[in-house]
Amino acid sequence: MKKTLFLIILAFSLMTSAQKSRNLGNVTVTASRPMKEIGVQKTSFDSTQLKESIAQSMADILAFNSSVYVKSYGRAALSTVAFRGTSPSHTQVTWNGMRINNPMLGMTDFSTIPAFFVDRASLLHGSSSVNEAGGGLGGLVRLGTAPDMPEGFGAQYVQGIGSFRTFDEFARFTYCNDRWASSTRVVYSSSPNDFKYVNHDKKLNIYDDEHNIIGQYFPTERNRSGAYKDLHLLQEVYYNNQRGDRLGFNAWFINSNRELPMLTTDYADDTDFDNRQHERTFRGVVSWDHSRSSWKTALRGGYVNTLVKYDYSRQVAPGAPMAAMTRSRSRIHTLYGQAEGEFTPSRKWYFTMGLAAHQHFVKSIDRKVADANGGDGLVGYDKARIELSGSASVKWQPVERMGLSLVLRQEMFGDKWSPLIPAFFIDGVISRSGNITAKASVTKNHRFPTLNDLYFMPGGNPDLRDEDGFTYDAGLSFDVGKSDRFSLGGSVTWFDSRIDDWIIWLPTTKGFFSPRNVKRVHAYGIETKLNLGVQPFKGWFLDINGSYSWTPSVNDGDRISAADMSVGKQLPYVPRHSAAVTGRIGWKSWAFLYKWCFYSERFTQSSNENSISGHLPAYFMNNVTLEKGLRFKPLDLSLKFAVNNLFNEQYLSVLSRPMPGINFEFFIAVTPRF
Repeated sequence: MKKTLFLIILAFSLMTSAQKSRNLGNVTVTASRPMKEIGVQKTSFDSTQLKESIAQSMADILAFNSSVYVKSYGRAALSTVAFRGTSPSHTQVTWNGMRINNPMLGMTDFSTIPAFFVDRASLLHGSSSVNEAGGGLGGLVRLGTAPDMPEGFGAQYVQGIGSFRTFDEFARFTYCNDRWASSTRVVYSSSPNDFKYVNHDKKLNIYDDEHNIIGQYFPTERNRSGAYKDLHLLQEVYYNNQRGDRLGFNAWFINSNRELPMLTTDYADDTDFDNRQHERTFRGVVSWDHSRSSWKTALRGGYVNTLVKYDYSRQVAPGAPMAAMTRSRSRIHTLYGQAEGEFTPSRKWYFTMGLAAHQHFVKSIDRKVADANGGDGLVGYDKARIELSGSASVKWQPVERMGLSLVLRQEMFGDKWSPLIPAFFIDGVISRSGNITAKASVTKNHRFPTLNDLYFMPGGNPDLRDEDGFTYDAGLSFDVGKSDRFSLGGSVTWFDSRIDDWIIWLPTTKGFFSPRNVKRVHAYGIETKLNLGVQPFKGWFLDINGSYSWTPSVNDGDRISAADMSVGKQLPYVPRHSAAVTGRIGWKSWAFLYKWCFYSERFTQSSNENSISGHLPAYFMNNVTLEKGLRFKPLDLSLKFAVNNLFNEQYLSVLSRPMPGINFEFFIAVTPRF
């Protein structure tokens, strides 16, 4: 049954899919598109997708609603996102315009971004990311909040209870009039996170009465040292003077206290040590948007303060107190400023200019076990780096059915300037019947090493070269439908990236990892998407979204030694195939949601060895949700029951990191009527 269902869903996901779910009651099919998005390969998420399961992080939203690769280290653990066969550090992430990639690691942990805090989300694939920022060799994830709120006072409270003694609480309070809008959101999640799993990395013997081994089995264990407590606060205030000016203030505070789960290969007792990471982050953005009929300007300023504490202590002798083995402290201060301008002199022309600055101050200190003289061994770095990014673009629509776009971007990291980053886009409506549109783009992109790449101790490599490459893509899309009856849309895109001096961390003979440049990586493939929406009868609706990606990502460099077996092989932790399908059926106040995602086998070694520790088997995930809405005079209630990992799949996303089997969640949402 599982295999049959898997084949049916995979066959469906191979079809092309639209970029966005739509409300069938307001279907509008048209060939027109914003000039700002000429040639752009974009995936947008609507409010239904973002709020389909309130307890999900953005990592879960992306895994089930797109074909990007989400690499998860476990439940409530690090989750990263990669596009088109690239690495997580090749994915740029912005929040209300401000880039939030960690300047030390170059990546973003999507497990710490609640979907409840995101009103607008979209993906810019490949070349399209140059419209927003440089360095996104794979793409860019754009996240943001919105000032759109109902008039008057509003409130909502949601209580969630789940398996493994998991409790999730969500609250939002809003106020809006013709000029002012305010929103306060709170999320608090906690769990011992001690789920059971079958440990396939261990085998226990079965003995007879004479102590002879007569068999073996894989033991069932619990996830040890995996508890977490996460608190998120988000405050927004907007002022609109009704004459084209809007002021905004967004402040987001995170306080996360997470234990780091033990590996499946660890035989130690979890009471013998404490392995914990504590993060406190504040992100704030102040914005001013000024709009007139033919031009717009925007100014933004922001500040990020992050403190990450990692502590590892263990008991060195029975009955002895815990001894601190590692005390790592990383402090990040980032100042942000941005100015943008848009000018539309006529229907055929559109110009933009922008300048963004991020000033990072990073201090990373690791206090290890006492040295031979009794002192503390301190390693780390204390660095500051300015990052500038300026762009200008011109977009021309000589005829209604064709558009051309040229983007030029220049960046500076520290005292190093990138070569000029050009990007060219073209699109055209081939046929008005079916709204068949062709898109193509080509760009040169450039990425600087992260601070850890250069200065991490031990292992940092200050002699690293910048990554540099070309990306090409071309595709077709269509969109048809009949208002109040059905909508059908989809796209298929071919892409090809050749990146020189790719940075990868490899083991050294000294016992630690160090980054080095691989001569060239060739990443190419196909992305397809499909959306079908049907309203068969009054009060009923059916919405199905599917996506599929084929992404070979091959090391085309030279051998670094006679023993190097990585040339011509797929990069580690890059699946060749990924797919996702969601299906939603609604009837009056009832809704049923089915979600499925699939990742093919991933290799953990650059040589692509098919050993037990050298690869991770393919897996697919199935989640279902049933929701019922109830309306009363003083308030509205929503009851939701969710089953995750429906078929109790035993799988790994990262080597030796345990993942939960089937688990359940129940939510009750209360929305008073004012």
